[in-house]
Amino acid sequence: MRITISGKAGTGKSTVARLLSEKLGLDRYSIGDLMRAMAAEKGISLLELNRLAETDKSIDFELDNKLKELGKEKDDFVVDGRLTAFFIPHAEVRVFLDADDRVRAERILRDKRQHEKSKSLKATISNIKKREESEKKRYKKYYGTDYLDRKLYNCFVDTTKIAPGEVADSIIKFIESKQKSL
Repeated sequence: MRITISGKAGTGKSTVARLLSEKLGLDRYSIGDLMRAMAAEKGISLLELNRLAETDKSIDFELDNKLKELGKEKDDFVVDGRLTAFFIPHAEVRVFLDADDRVRAERILRDKRQHEKSKSLKATISNIKKREESEKKRYKKYYGTDYLDRKLYNCFVDTTKIAPGEVADSIIKFIESKQKSL
């Protein structure tokens, strides 16, 4: 069972991936964690890393190659990241998480990731938008894809009003219904 989880910033990708990993007994990988580690290594913010990646292809290619290798070499895992469904199209479950912009920004403000926070809700929403535009531009340029394209996914969850545990449970129900239909 290969499960990819994509979605916008602040929708709960990493949290839901961790919960699914625990509930289903699968290995978990996170592209966001790799990006944060890369930014910290360089002594810059995640937003600055995204801006740098607009002119330095090697940043995206390094992360994307790790994702491609994972899809080729492993089975039985959960991975979260924007392009997971694109690079692992043969995953049995390809989830997209969405949520209201304000709710996403509030989650990021409450989160432990200090380097992604802004001083206000308005600034956080602005930073999220800038980051997403930067990523969309690069993904289109490098791979001709848009991670918001619904054709990449077979399971959609709006996390605006539901807790991460409920999101994980709804994905498990989707998996069970999918397995019954085989």
